[in-house]
Amino acid sequence: MTDKALPLVKANLGISPGTTIRDSYLKAIINGILSELKNEQGLTLDQEDAAHLIFLVDFAVFRYNNHGGGDMPRHLKWRLNNLFINGGRTDKNV
Repeated sequence: MTDKALPLVKANLGISPGTTIRDSYLKAIINGILSELKNEQGLTLDQEDAAHLIFLVDFAVFRYNNHGGGDMPRHLKWRLNNLFINGGRTDKNV
């Protein structure tokens, strides 16, 4: 999913597709979010679901712009909550 998200994150941030200088940092953010969602929240994003991909992109852009800090914006909280409600959880007993 990282390979699909990276060009979209770069486009959102206005980073040229040909520039790779920030790729390792952006990939670390994307992979960190995926890992956090899976290991701490019990969610696995479906790479074929466009809504999941765009959520990941928006979340990664937020993390990049806020250096990992700050409160999650309401629209991201709302979308994360919808992932739980719509059965995105891998562990339904939690």
